[in-house]
Amino acid sequence: MTQDTSSQERPSTLGELRASGHAQRSVKDEIRANLLDALREGRDPWPGIKGFDDTVAPQFERALIAGHDIVLLGERGQGKTRLLRTLPLLLDEWTPVIAGSELGEHPYEPVAPESKRRAAELGDDLPIEWRHRSERYSEKLATPDTSVADLVGDVDPVKVAEGRSLGDPETIHFGLVPRAHRGVVAINELPDLAERIQVALLNVMEERDIQVRGYTLRLPIDVLLVASANPEDYTNRGRIITPLKDRFGAEIRTHYPLDLADEVAVVEQEAHLDAVVPGYLLEILSRFTRLLRESSSVDQRSGVSARFAIAAAETVSASAVHRAAVLGEDEPVARPVDLDTVIDVLRGKVEFESGEEGRELEVLGHLLRRATAETVRDRLGGIDFAPLVDAVEHGDPVVTGERVTAKALLAELPDLPIVSDVAERLGAGTDGERAAALELALEGLYLARRISKDADSEGGTVYS
Repeated sequence: MTQDTSSQERPSTLGELRASGHAQRSVKDEIRANLLDALREGRDPWPGIKGFDDTVAPQFERALIAGHDIVLLGERGQGKTRLLRTLPLLLDEWTPVIAGSELGEHPYEPVAPESKRRAAELGDDLPIEWRHRSERYSEKLATPDTSVADLVGDVDPVKVAEGRSLGDPETIHFGLVPRAHRGVVAINELPDLAERIQVALLNVMEERDIQVRGYTLRLPIDVLLVASANPEDYTNRGRIITPLKDRFGAEIRTHYPLDLADEVAVVEQEAHLDAVVPGYLLEILSRFTRLLRESSSVDQRSGVSARFAIAAAETVSASAVHRAAVLGEDEPVARPVDLDTVIDVLRGKVEFESGEEGRELEVLGHLLRRATAETVRDRLGGIDFAPLVDAVEHGDPVVTGERVTAKALLAELPDLPIVSDVAERLGAGTDGERAAALELALEGLYLARRISKDADSEGGTVYS
């Protein structure tokens, strides 16, 4: 978000603000108007969100246009928090607030006792500041130890010690929700809040006031409340109280990417890769993740997060960087041999059914081989590999592995037109990319049972 360089031209007092013709809008009105402008102009309101274009996004947009508080229901790693964090982009870039106000009230509508007093005393000379939309989004991860004071507020003993009475609203130390006045409040994993904390949110959502220590302080809190939850917990039998559930105007189900291309796009966008990772390797990892989500051996109630595929891509990249450092290669390029590191490093991120104890590595290995075979068929289908099979069968074995450089691998391959055909099909230009492409072809031939694959004494892989 870029900062406005014309801050000197913006009004600095209430009188100047009125003279400028500025009109006050509620948070939900701001979001509705800016969302509709984006839709009319063909701009994407949700930059960086993949796979929700035809499913979640239209529902989300309708709920915002309707002015509803929203809860997103979905398993871990489905992009719920990422979607919520795009909401500030639909707020006005800059908005006026009373200077020094604890709650960031609009100058036209002070709500805290101190702000009302200052507005009455200063009139049109009331100083104002301008707040950027990035400062109008508050997020809280719900945990069992979250208190009412954290979300709503509590009596401040320091202010009481200064001589103010407990009934004085100015003795309150405001919590997250009132401090987000005129902004967006996001609560992640909403059912993890204790029931008494959920009760404290009821008035905020319906009557838009807060209650602290037995007395009610009427504050017209202007917030959009959004939340995320696991569907299993967000039921009457789960950990959510029915009155709070009833107050959300929209419940929207999220999902993992429906298309392979969206799954790959998420990995490309989110993974931090220090090596060249060819697209077909990202495709293998994405297929692997999708197969895990379909497997009866995996506990689907916990889900297999998109973070698994992202972490897998970063692990493969790290393996390539490690090999380049050890063997002195100039440019690290990931190869199919690096895929095995994913199982070793990330198996703890997958939760298996109780009956699969002891078979975890077997299940992971089988699904990774399936993902590789499917990618080879998709990427290299139609190529006649017979010359390469004959060359491997009647020539010297081809040895690859973590301790084999790209140049050494290419030197072992026979000089056949098919080697160039594979490299061209996979867009391989450098030695590292060509070695990775040919290694994928060899692995595909092994999985099709056209050549054999063994381990040598030094931990390398021998195709023969």
